[in-house]
Amino acid sequence: MKEKQPLPLAYFIGLASYIAAAAFLFVHPSLSAVVLSGFVVICLVAPFFPGAGIFLPAIRRGGKDSSAVALTFDDGPDPHTTPFLLNILARRGVKATFFVIGRSAEKYPDLMEDILRAGHCIGNHTYRHDVLVMAKSGKTLAQEIDSAQEVFRLFKIRPLAFRPPAGVVSPKLGPLLRQRQMTCIHYRCRGPDMGNRRIRGLSGKILKKIRPGDIVLLHDSCPNPVDFKVEQWLGEIEKILDGISGKRLEVVPLPELIRRPVMAQAFSPVSTPVRAGIPEGRDCK
Repeated sequence: MKEKQPLPLAYFIGLASYIAAAAFLFVHPSLSAVVLSGFVVICLVAPFFPGAGIFLPAIRRGGKDSSAVALTFDDGPDPHTTPFLLNILARRGVKATFFVIGRSAEKYPDLMEDILRAGHCIGNHTYRHDVLVMAKSGKTLAQEIDSAQEVFRLFKIRPLAFRPPAGVVSPKLGPLLRQRQMTCIHYRCRGPDMGNRRIRGLSGKILKKIRPGDIVLLHDSCPNPVDFKVEQWLGEIEKILDGISGKRLEVVPLPELIRRPVMAQAFSPVSTPVRAGIPEGRDCK
């Protein structure tokens, strides 16, 4: 039996707006227009603030009582950065979640296997990472999600976690994720690094903001192989890990922090993810 999904917050805001507008018609008609205009503004702004949960619930942190954080890396895998990052994470004993672009996974299958072999989790970050995809049709958005899932099936995994490109959501996303029994995973702490285009001082920006229970957004992509300073970026990652330890916080796998699976076997039944969402033989802990 499917779990009953709660109505999005936009439904209740819209209902309250229409009721208030109807009531104001008997007081001052112009007030009705103000109320409805406010609702329109909220709908226009909401896609850029998914953490508010206006259009769909989005997880951006673990429990406030947690003494841990989870690291997530977007936009990979990339041969210029991902192998070096995996070496650091292995040396530190840290497990992360990689929100992978489908066509990058298709292009670099060996890197995907390296990520999984190291015990990290994989999330869906669409097939092409079109930052305007939320403004396009529901059919296009569904194709972006499903095309990436088909690529991931080649690695015998089925991500249950989805992160939208650029963190932007839309009213279409919630129903699509519910149909696929996927969860929108956002973040509470980020640089911002502009997709690794601004890495100077990244560690300081992260460590200034980070709090217990946070999901941290980083990237393992290389925006420009010619000019990108890999060693500087790796140094910032090392400083972030040192700083987290210095704050007496522990880095834990994302499934442990949010207490729900983020990845399952590709061929397991949808309703029964294996070992809390971790594919057999590939440990995300």
